[in-house]
Formats: sequence, C-alpha cells, structure tokens
Amino acid sequence: MEIFHQSENFPSGEKYALTSQIIRSSRAVCSNIAEGYRKRTYKKHFVVKLADAFMENTETEVWIGFAFRCNYINEETYNRWNNLNTEIGKIIHFMLMHPEKFQ
Repeated sequence: MEIFHQSENFPSGEKYALTSQIIRSSRAVCSNIAEGYRKRTYKKHFVVKLADAFMENTETEVWIGFAFRCNYINEETYNRWNNLNTEIGKIIHFMLMHPEKFQ
C-alpha cells in the first residue's frame, strides 16, 4: 500500500509507464500468493503461483530502482522498500523450496 500511495506522487507522464507497472507488480506478488495458497493441496499449482509471485517481486525491485534513479523517491524510501522487497523475496523463496510445509 505504501508503494501505491507514494506512486500517486510520481509525475503524470509516468502514469502508464512506471506508476502503473510498480503498482501492478507489487499487487501481483500478494495476489499470486493468495491464489496459490487457496489451491495449496495441489502442489504443482501452488509452486507455479509462488514462482509467479517471486517473478513479480523481482519486477517490483526493478521498478523501485527506476523510481529512485528518476528521483521520484528519496534514498530512505528506496532503502526501506528495497529491504522489504528483499525480505519478501526470501519468504517466497522459502515457500518455493518447502511447499509441503504449507499443505
């Protein structure tokens, strides 16, 4: 949600580029995990959705970097978002390596 609210302050010229992409990818992390978790008894489906979430998390990392390099967020925000993104990636990776723990 922080990404969503902060990205509302990005320049209007970024509305269909960076702004929509960072919002979409960050939301897709959550939605892919939720979709997979509901079908976690089907291990392959669960793992595919986790892999999608992992990919979207990586994409979000890229957009965070662009936002910082374009001076749309300050270094403190960049570091906080990047650290949170890294932690989320670690959690998803753990889930991918141990899907049986979630069945």
